Amino acid sequence: MDQARLRKALLGWYDRQARTLPWRTPPGSNSAPDPYFVWLSEVMLQQTTVPHATPYFLNFTGRWPTVGDLAEAPDADIMAAWAGLGYYARARNLLACARAVARDHGGIFPDTEEALRALPGIGTYTAAAIAAIAFQRPANVVDGNVERVMSRLFAVQTPLPAAKPELTRLADSLVANDRPGDWAQALMDLGATVCRPKGLLCDLCPLDHACAALADGNPQTYPRKSPKALRPRRYGVAYVLRRNGKTALMTRPTKGLLGGMLALPTSEWRAKPWTDAEAQSAAPAVLAWRDAGEIEHVFTHFALTLRVFVAEGNWNEAAWFSDLSGLPSVFLKAARKA
Repeated sequence: MDQARLRKALLGWYDRQARTLPWRTPPGSNSAPDPYFVWLSEVMLQQTTVPHATPYFLNFTGRWPTVGDLAEAPDADIMAAWAGLGYYARARNLLACARAVARDHGGIFPDTEEALRALPGIGTYTAAAIAAIAFQRPANVVDGNVERVMSRLFAVQTPLPAAKPELTRLADSLVANDRPGDWAQALMDLGATVCRPKGLLCDLCPLDHACAALADGNPQTYPRKSPKALRPRRYGVAYVLRRNGKTALMTRPTKGLLGGMLALPTSEWRAKPWTDAEAQSAAPAVLAWRDAGEIEHVFTHFALTLRVFVAEGNWNEAAWFSDLSGLPSVFLKAARKA
């Protein structure tokens, strides 16, 4: 494979077709993107899409335009602003990282992968992305889009996830000192807009001349994947307690799923369904609870069936809210069901 020709083709395509995103600078720009913007966007994009993450990014940077501003924000404000992005441990790590940058680095992100990885919540991928995009370091930035491009470009037969080390090595073979930030973002854009999971647009691909999977005639079958394991199911009960037009909420423990978030009170989430008697017994207060049905919600590692019980009355340990829009989606579903 002619790596020089491949890099020239992809960077030329990126110069013409790069997505316009609020955390980016145009390809070939002399001005470097704000490391704070790069970091924030990468954290938000880890488990969601660009269209979903963009309004959150704009809200965060509008309210907290610098990493120092974010570092000074109250935990509750950050957690509420994060609601709907999921994976709430990232929001806690976001604050911890911002405060570490403000406290230990004078409000300036370090510019090497090693130093970036030492910050809370920044792993190998995010460190490489910040180093390449914000600081023009020749780092190997490998996300799901890049894995997909590599698997097709080289027709990698090993199924995911076992193929990850090989795909990372192949991506690393194409990294160079020339425009490392643009190169990383070009690969991401190619995977997101052309070399897509489904509906491939091979006729628009700048690397069609080099793609081994296309030459074989079956690019849509890459990356190879191992059979998915069945997602386990858990069961729980959510309690919607109302008083004077407001709803009782609690703050979940800092550690664990949805840690530190405002939430409806719930039973534990377990492997077997809850009977009516068990649901009544686990309620946060002794009231006339009625069954309002159930909702389904899917997390990364399990599916949840949540029964919803409703009552009117008081609960001394609650905080009372009329606006529930900041709740995590699973509890918002339950509140709407009630």
